[in-house]
Amino acid sequence: MEKYSFKNQLENLVREPENHSYLLAVSGGADSMVLVSLFQDSGLVYEVAHINYKLRGEDSDLDQKTVERFCEKNHIPFHLYEVSEKDKKPENSIQLWARELRYHFFREIQEQKKLDFLVTAHHLNDQLETFIINLSKASGIHGLSGIPARNHNTIRPLLTFSKEEIYQYAEENGIDFREDLSNKKSDYLRNKIRNEIVPKLLETNDHFLDNFKKSSSYLNQTKDFVQEQIEEIENRLSLFNPEHKILSKEKLNKESPFVKFEILKKYGFNQEEEIPKFFKAENGKKFISKDYELIINRDEFIFKARTAKIVSDSESEEIVLTVGPDLEIIFPEDFKLQFSNSHPFEWHFNGEKIHLPLKLRRKKEGDLFFPSGMNGKKKVSKFLRDEKLSVIDKDNIWLLCDSKDEVLGILPYRQDRRFLADTKAKKVLKIIWTGEQRTF
Repeated sequence: MEKYSFKNQLENLVREPENHSYLLAVSGGADSMVLVSLFQDSGLVYEVAHINYKLRGEDSDLDQKTVERFCEKNHIPFHLYEVSEKDKKPENSIQLWARELRYHFFREIQEQKKLDFLVTAHHLNDQLETFIINLSKASGIHGLSGIPARNHNTIRPLLTFSKEEIYQYAEENGIDFREDLSNKKSDYLRNKIRNEIVPKLLETNDHFLDNFKKSSSYLNQTKDFVQEQIEEIENRLSLFNPEHKILSKEKLNKESPFVKFEILKKYGFNQEEEIPKFFKAENGKKFISKDYELIINRDEFIFKARTAKIVSDSESEEIVLTVGPDLEIIFPEDFKLQFSNSHPFEWHFNGEKIHLPLKLRRKKEGDLFFPSGMNGKKKVSKFLRDEKLSVIDKDNIWLLCDSKDEVLGILPYRQDRRFLADTKAKKVLKIIWTGEQRTF
């Protein structure tokens, strides 16, 4: 391992690395102490974060001291998190708990200090261990590709270097580090693979790690190629909509199970056995993932981010409106109409037939109105079905009503003819929608 090879690896991950700032996750072990030493020798702008989990008594404190001493000696900003009683340790999944805790701490510091990249000291042996773990889980090409060298603003510049190379570099350059003796115990899956399986694999071939590194590179190239093809297919299946992602259900159903899974997995639907249910579901059916709602709308799959609120028929949300001095209907500043077909409209009401104050509310079961341009009355639900509105547009519908709860119109689709202003009307209220902005 040479300094120039580290520099080349860093430049492969970050364009013009000297123009960026970094937060280094440093545990005190050989890999992270070599990492911080390489950054120091490279003259880059960086800070250091360390977590003392208090899991190994005095050894945990000595790890902390090792990192602190390096930072004090080299005048490097040092950020410490010490686990205390308020950090409840679970009886199971200590490793998962520790991972979530440290990454939360790292991201917090990174945001506060405006540091561009988080840097971790994962190396080639970590990559091999991850490959074996994922191989046992049938995790597919994404899992077998292992730990990414760059994932958004997290980089791992040591990922192509073996543990042996890192130890050798530490010895040749007099780098002080601590050994975590708990890693010698095979009580966790990763430790068992590290201590019992990997040594036997390395014995089979003097070039095992080098060959694995090449194989890992090929797998990553294959993964990138497959992902590009999946994105092209998804784009072909996409229907234009400025608000939501919409795919053709019929066309997607003709794709292979692999393609269906890869596309739906992007939206958090990663249980293969559940996918056939999506294609058999009736119109209006909704499926929930962590970040998305999948809504079945006739021959469409609509993906809506769960941060956006969907108001159901059963909710009694209301907005009271006022009438301005020029008889314009005044809406709240933050009110927005959200619907697919942003066509302009202009409504005029006979103010003498309307009981103030006016309000907007969501549709309810049994709502009736008398659509302009049509004979007789019609249920609001029937009107919306006849208009072939999507499930999302139905959810976004607002009814304009007076104080007696008479429906004056369905925004933005149809006005009630009973309250139309004619030439004899002495008091005319109006709404004008331009399609892009509203004037009332």
